[in-house]
Amino acid sequence: MNSPVEAIKSEKRMLLLKYLKENHRRYETLFSCNEDSIFVLDIEGRVVQSNPAFLQLTGFSLVEADELKLQFLFPIDHINKVFHHFSNAVVGRFPNFDTKIITKNGQILDLNITFIPISEDDQIVGVSAVGKDITELKRKKEEIRKVEEMQRVLTDNILDVIVSTNLQGEIVYVSPSCEYILGYDPNEVLNQNILSFVHPEDVEHAYQNRRKVLDGQEHGRDSYRVRKNSGEYMWVESLCKPIIAHDTLHVLEIVSVIRDITEAKRREETYRDLVEYSPDAVIIAKDAEILFINETGAKLFGASNKKDILNRTMADLIHSDYHEIAKERQQIETSGNVTDFIEYKLLRLDGSQFVAEVKGIPTIYQNNRARHIIIRDITERKKTHELLLNSEKLNVAGQLAAGIAHEVRNPLTAIKGFLQLMESEEERNRPYFEIIQSEMDRIELILSELLVMAKPHELKFEAVDLITLLENVKTLIDTQAIINGIQIETHYNYHNFTINCDRNQLKQVFINILKNAIEAMPEGGLITIEVKQYGLNMVKVFFQDTGKGMSQEILKRVGEPFFTTKEDGTGLGVMISKQIIENHGGTINIWSDEQGTLIEVILPIASKRLH
Repeated sequence: MNSPVEAIKSEKRMLLLKYLKENHRRYETLFSCNEDSIFVLDIEGRVVQSNPAFLQLTGFSLVEADELKLQFLFPIDHINKVFHHFSNAVVGRFPNFDTKIITKNGQILDLNITFIPISEDDQIVGVSAVGKDITELKRKKEEIRKVEEMQRVLTDNILDVIVSTNLQGEIVYVSPSCEYILGYDPNEVLNQNILSFVHPEDVEHAYQNRRKVLDGQEHGRDSYRVRKNSGEYMWVESLCKPIIAHDTLHVLEIVSVIRDITEAKRREETYRDLVEYSPDAVIIAKDAEILFINETGAKLFGASNKKDILNRTMADLIHSDYHEIAKERQQIETSGNVTDFIEYKLLRLDGSQFVAEVKGIPTIYQNNRARHIIIRDITERKKTHELLLNSEKLNVAGQLAAGIAHEVRNPLTAIKGFLQLMESEEERNRPYFEIIQSEMDRIELILSELLVMAKPHELKFEAVDLITLLENVKTLIDTQAIINGIQIETHYNYHNFTINCDRNQLKQVFINILKNAIEAMPEGGLITIEVKQYGLNMVKVFFQDTGKGMSQEILKRVGEPFFTTKEDGTGLGVMISKQIIENHGGTINIWSDEQGTLIEVILPIASKRLH
């Protein structure tokens, strides 16, 4: 026994069939001769009547059509939309929409459908569907869209070769510039596979790039060699863009913009040769990954071949003490800024250490942002500087020998005299002993200064009181100054400036400055030493003499190696003094005119004071 719902459906189907039979003659011509597909559905979505146009469109026979159900006529992804509109028609609406229909042989066609409710006895008993085949219209619209897209690309890249290929890689369009750049008539290359023009060594690379564009549906960029009509090969850069169907989101074609980069490639090869044979080591790195190293670099790091370096990271080549500063400089270079040369301690593959200057320059490598790192081995330069430094120390010590000898002779004379007095007046020995002890201490001080100047030693930083250091230097130089009729005055705003320095090297700088000042005043004069605080963490030391000064031409050359105005000078003193001050994080400046010379030494103050 049928349920009430089934009974209602059956009743409505009978009313629908009755309606169609009674109105058959009235609508026969309109129904049978209509170019649009018409099929009638009961409220359950079963086909009860169809016209010849529907049968021709779908390929079903009349018997087969009468057994069709609505859900079997449409693709799965369109069924929900169709039934939604069908439900609206069942309640009295007249929906119109685009969809796709499946024919008997499985072909999918684009269809525009209008659902029209059929009413009998004041109730809707069925739906009449009028379908218009819009497959050709859709195809033409898609062609228009593709042409418009092509025109836009052509407009943007009119001087380049524009190529459109189908999914198989066959050329379906090429711009007229093809003849000018490649030498081919556009019609000559149509329907040929684009990879057939690519150099055999580059085919696989170009194919893989094309697959990425197809699979990822994203823009692609690549460079390879293509064959010209003359048989020669030229380097091109290819920018690919997939043309995607809006409804299916499938790639229809690939449009490529091809640009001649032969000249750029030649410049790149020249650049590569310059880098490869550079006397400096060169590394191209992306983040910490090493992408390239030249032969000089491989030899510098003790590698038997480049692969030994390319399998490592930048951190493997840098001493752990310099990892933090290397990260900071990497960030600066990655942001597009150049970093200047700075000393690094680097590691060879065998674990040995060496000192080098390192500079970073932002660059582009293989179409990606990278860093061009220049590494300059300064081991030999360091040794040379050390030799020069020691040579200058010995030279200074030799020039001071006369003054030191005089300084030693005076206290020895006093000692001898007092010893003679002690022999005659024994009861008054104690005061003489004190004087002898004082003079002996002075001899020890002077001799120790001589030993410091004559004996080379490694750079050793320690906390030193600047004022005490200056006073020690003044004590050492006072005798020579007095002999030459020169007075040395000191002016200290503060009496406690603690600096981190190598005591002996800084002492050498101050001795060099004072000795030069004395030599600039052969007829006597005044040397002023002044100390002032500079900002929060720096101190300035001024050395001013009243000598004859230097001309601007000579002043410009001061500090050049081996440039000197003295008959017995080496021309290294100022250069080494500057180097020592720079090694201490400071600077040295010189001014001079006919009234004398002023030398300014700026040094950082230590964070912690001695007193």
